[in-house]
Amino acid sequence: MSAVTPEKHHRHSGVMDDLERTISNSFVNIDGAVSVPPTEKRPARCTDEERQQQQLDDSSDATAVDEGGGGVAPDGGMEAWLVVLGAWCASFCSYGWINSVGIFQQYYAQGPLKQYSASQISWIPALQIFFMSFMGPPIGVLFDRYGPERLLIVGSILHVFGLMMASISTKYYQFLLSQGVCSAIGVAAVFLSAIACVSGWFDRRRGLAFGLLATGSSLGGVVLPIMVTRLIDQVSYGWAMRTGAFLIGALLVVSICTVRRRTSIAPQTSFTGAQMKAPFKEMPFMFILGGLFLIPFGLYTPINYLPTAAVDGGMAKELAQYLVAVYNGASLIGRLSSGILADRFGRFNAFIASCYVAGLLVVAMWIPGTDDATTIAFAALFGLFSGAYIALLVALIAQVSPIREIGYRNGVACLAQSVGGLLATPIAGAIIDKPGGLVGIKVYAGVFLLAGTTSVMMARLVLTKFKVKAVL
Repeated sequence: MSAVTPEKHHRHSGVMDDLERTISNSFVNIDGAVSVPPTEKRPARCTDEERQQQQLDDSSDATAVDEGGGGVAPDGGMEAWLVVLGAWCASFCSYGWINSVGIFQQYYAQGPLKQYSASQISWIPALQIFFMSFMGPPIGVLFDRYGPERLLIVGSILHVFGLMMASISTKYYQFLLSQGVCSAIGVAAVFLSAIACVSGWFDRRRGLAFGLLATGSSLGGVVLPIMVTRLIDQVSYGWAMRTGAFLIGALLVVSICTVRRRTSIAPQTSFTGAQMKAPFKEMPFMFILGGLFLIPFGLYTPINYLPTAAVDGGMAKELAQYLVAVYNGASLIGRLSSGILADRFGRFNAFIASCYVAGLLVVAMWIPGTDDATTIAFAALFGLFSGAYIALLVALIAQVSPIREIGYRNGVACLAQSVGGLLATPIAGAIIDKPGGLVGIKVYAGVFLLAGTTSVMMARLVLTKFKVKAVL
C-alpha cells in the first residue's frame, strides 16, 4: 500500500469537495437534463443587467421572496386580511373623500365663495390632492423606519380636525388651510401608511388585495357625496362636514387597530444618499414616474368637473349631482375586477389596457357627448376603466421595488403625482372660463391621460425587453 502524501491528499480532498458540491447543487431530470434546483442561493452581487432580468423573472412569477424583506409573504390568513380591512377603511376615508371634491367645487361656487372664479375655488381640491401626494417621500421614510401605527394616529387626528375646522369656515383662506392643507396632510399619512403595509403581506395575490382595498375609495366616493349633498340641503353645510368627520373618525379607529407591518420585515433604520438616488437611476421606475406625473392631469379633470360641465351643458342640477356617485360606483367594480385580472394577466398589462380605454372614452364619448344619456354613460364607463389607476398603482411600484424600501418609493411615486394633482384642476378651471372651455377641458384630459399611459407602457417594454406578449 502506497502512502498518501499530505499534498496528494489535499488535492484529492479538493477534487472530492468540488464533486460533492456539484452533485449537491444539481439534479437530473427524467429526460436527462441537468438543472439547478430552486433552493440554490443567488449570488450576493450581480450586474445591473442580471439584476433587471432577475427582477423581471420575479415579477412574472410573482415570487414573494425579497432580500431583507422577511421571506415569503403569507398571501392570506387572518392577520393579512385584517390588514386589508384596515387599509380598506383608510381608503374609504382618504381617497373616498378626495373623490367627493366635485360636490364641494359646485357648492362653494354657488354658496360661500360665489364671488371667486372657478379657477380660484379649484385651488381648494387641488391643494388636497397636492398635499396628499407631496407628503409621500417624508411619510414613506417615516413608515420604513417606524411602521404605520404612529402615522395612522397622527394622520387620523389631522384629517378629522381639518374637516371640523372646515365645517366652521367662512373665508376663502380658511377653506384652503382646513380642507386643503390640514385634512390633506392627515389623509396622506393615513392612506400611504396603510397601503404600504399590504405589500408586505401579499405577493401572488397582491392584485386582488389592492383591488379589494381600492373599492373602499370607490364606495366612499359613492356614499360621501350623496350623504354630504343631502345633509347640506336638509340640515346645513356645517353639520354635513361634521357628520362626515364623525364617520371618518370611527372608520379610522378600525384602521389603527388592524393595520400592522409584517414583523418579519426588518425596518429600514436609515437611508443613505445612494439609496435615495437609486430609484432615479432605474429606467423602468422613471418611466412609471413619468406616467404618474401625466395621468393625474387627465384623471382628476373629469372627476372634478363632471357635475359642473354637465350643468353647463344643459343637465339639471338635481341629476348632475349624482354623476360623481355614478362614477365612483362604477369605479368600485373596475378596481376590484382590475385587481383580479392583474393577478392573471399581469399588473402592468391590466393597468395599461384599462387606462388606455379610459383615455379613449374621454376622446370618443365626453368630447362629442352633450345629452344626458351620453354623459351618464361616460361617467359609468370612465369610472369602470379608470379604477385600475388607483387599484394597481401601488402594485406597480411594489413590483419594481425592494420590499424594505416600499414606503419611500411609494412616497416618490406620490410626489410625482402631486404636480398633476396640484395643477390639473386650476388649469382646467382656467380653460373652462374661456369661450369653448367645455370642449377644451375634455381635450386636455384625454391628451394627458393617453400620454401618461404611454409612459407606463414604456416601463413595461423596458422590463420585458420589448416582449409584447409577456405577462407582467
